[in-house]
Amino acid sequence: MNHLELPTFSPNGLLQGVIEIPAGTNHKYEYNKSLQQFQQDVRDGRPRMVRFLPYPVNYGFVPSTRMDKNRDGDGDPLDVLLLAESLPTGSVLEIEPIGLLKLKDLGELDHKVLAIPADPNLRIIDATDWDSFQKNYSAIRHILELFFLYYDGLGVMTLMGWGDDQEAREEIEKWRF
Repeated sequence: MNHLELPTFSPNGLLQGVIEIPAGTNHKYEYNKSLQQFQQDVRDGRPRMVRFLPYPVNYGFVPSTRMDKNRDGDGDPLDVLLLAESLPTGSVLEIEPIGLLKLKDLGELDHKVLAIPADPNLRIIDATDWDSFQKNYSAIRHILELFFLYYDGLGVMTLMGWGDDQEAREEIEKWRF
């Protein structure tokens, strides 16, 4: 199965997310579309390990999206940050967007949809939209900002701000193919 070609929305009409990097690891994995498998990312000929704190959230992508380089994107699928217990690489879940972390990575847009599992039994927070997230979990927003600003080295990422759940949905539609 090609995880990139999964539909953006499940048969139930819910957004899907594919997990590449489980929460709590320092190893960076990416989906290799030509081999149709998940592999550890390689930088400078060596398997990539983040020399910082472990990933605080499950990190992956929204299938059937691409942040087109011709529109200032990074050329990759739209990233998703899933607030849930650690999930294995390759997991596909129905998710609900609750926000949008807007970043630039060396000048290219590298936005990340902040999401929760659609299944209430898999949720670790009691927020289902941007307002309730901001009201009850604003510290998570700050942790994510700091992690993504520093995990790959100082000056690589630039914080452009945050968007609410509606802006996250618009971002998903913008990059769907």
